[in-house]
Amino acid sequence: MTLNYIIIGITVIVSIVAFNNGELFYKLRFNAYQIKERKEYYRFFTYALLHAGWLHLLINMYVLYSFGDIVEHMLMVHFSYKGILYYGLLYAGGILFSTLYDFRKQKANPYYNAVGASGAVSAVVFSSILLYPSGSIFIFPIPFPLPSWVFGIAYLIYSAYMGKRGADNIGHNAHFWGAVFGIVFTIILIPGVVQNFFATVF
Repeated sequence: MTLNYIIIGITVIVSIVAFNNGELFYKLRFNAYQIKERKEYYRFFTYALLHAGWLHLLINMYVLYSFGDIVEHMLMVHFSYKGILYYGLLYAGGILFSTLYDFRKQKANPYYNAVGASGAVSAVVFSSILLYPSGSIFIFPIPFPLPSWVFGIAYLIYSAYMGKRGADNIGHNAHFWGAVFGIVFTIILIPGVVQNFFATVF
């Protein structure tokens, strides 16, 4: 069993339990005000184990399933078993880094909450795009596979739009900053991916 499957399994279990446990959902969700005033720093990470509903959970886990195995495998190709550690750092770093924008913006607002693994998933998606730029993904109901980099751009546009609306508890701003982290982290680990990406796509 790969680390990616373990992450998916834990996230699915905690999310489902929290669907029917409001107290747990409240304790684990991201709330910048609670972090600042009550020093509940664990919320920087635990929010990624929660989701706003079944569709939110299924989309994030499907995307993570589709891209995570590729990234974990490619990192192991480059770094052997250390690749598993680097994959864990990529995912955990995406969780943390993707909240920093909203923490700065919302730390005086006790009513702002966010949940979802979207920031970490974005980090994995954009790492995958760099590591395997010729990859593709099927998105229902589109009857043909989309190049992974096209999907990545569409994913960010959707996130930016939903982030401006601010109509739900999903951390849409986290998508963008998670993507940034995934790109930077991957380039630091494997500088040659940039040249390979442009050589493959263009």
